[in-house]
Amino acid sequence: MEFTMVAPCLFGLEGIAGDELRRLGMENVRVEDRRVLFSGDENALAKANICLRTGERIMIVLAQFTAKTFEELFQGVYHANLEDYIPQDGQFPVKGHCLNSQLMSVSDCQAIIKKAASRRLGEKYGISWLPETGIKFQLHFTILNDNVTLSLDTSGQGLHKRGYRAVSNDAPLHETLAAGMVQLTRYRGREFFYDPFCGSGTIPIEAALIAKNRAPGLNRSFAAQDYPFIPENVWKLAKEEAKDKEFSGKYRILGADNDPSCVSLSFANAKKAGVSDCVTFKDGDATKLDLPTAEGILVCNPPYGERMLEQHSAQRLYSALGRHLKYANGWKKYVITSEPEFEHWFGKRADKKRKFYNGKIKCDLYMFTDNARRR
Repeated sequence: MEFTMVAPCLFGLEGIAGDELRRLGMENVRVEDRRVLFSGDENALAKANICLRTGERIMIVLAQFTAKTFEELFQGVYHANLEDYIPQDGQFPVKGHCLNSQLMSVSDCQAIIKKAASRRLGEKYGISWLPETGIKFQLHFTILNDNVTLSLDTSGQGLHKRGYRAVSNDAPLHETLAAGMVQLTRYRGREFFYDPFCGSGTIPIEAALIAKNRAPGLNRSFAAQDYPFIPENVWKLAKEEAKDKEFSGKYRILGADNDPSCVSLSFANAKKAGVSDCVTFKDGDATKLDLPTAEGILVCNPPYGERMLEQHSAQRLYSALGRHLKYANGWKKYVITSEPEFEHWFGKRADKKRKFYNGKIKCDLYMFTDNARRR
């Protein structure tokens, strides 16, 4: 089967996810606000789930239409070929969101979509009551500027759930965002990679997965593995293909944190991710630790004032970090924070900035690269 698929993304990661999907060989890649659309068959669906680093999930687009009234919403869903995907006993819960549209009540839209889907499936299967005792087929809707996209989730848990971080510290960074930050540095395993605020180890672990070209979804399962219209062998083949493309080598990746419990957690997570052979973690204060080499790539997610530290404490930390790194001209430095005056406290203007959301927190990634590039 050929599918139109959509990969929702965190704000700011859309272009990176689009580039990833093109490199994975997906067709008709189209980058939109907070999502990327593409097309492919069952093999592409499995490959995207297993290999995409910066998408939140992979969904099959079932219908796209305009709806300004509940009747138009009902008719758009009713005319979708849902029976091609959802069997007679399938569960089909509905969830979604609305933005800048005539239809803004999520609960009302859920009810209308459920009713339309039930009528369609009931008529196609010739029954008046659908048992919904079988496999779960999660329906998802997005209504943006009155344009409706109805999709079927194939991932289950979000793709940021790699399987290596069962427990995290108090201020976790989404794995997808960490991977996107690493990709922006163009790190491919050659330089020394350093995170002085490693927390639960997410950034160094994602860097190691990228260096080794290890697919992030190898150690987890996906909802669509149970879907009857997806052949079972596509998942095995996709994972075998991904493993065949892994690299082996000696990589220099270091994470540090001043909390010994975070360092222990990072070690455990790296082991679960299968990258403990190429990542090192140690205790230490980021504002005092000597840099491990004369040049490299530094990527970090220091505490924000609105999260773990009171704002003035965070600002003092940024000042101390700026003084510590003032003469580290051989290093490209990437710092993500929600502090709008970060450059002031850090003591240097970034060469580039990029907006992201870390969960619901609006952030900027500050990129200091020019001095390192000139060396």
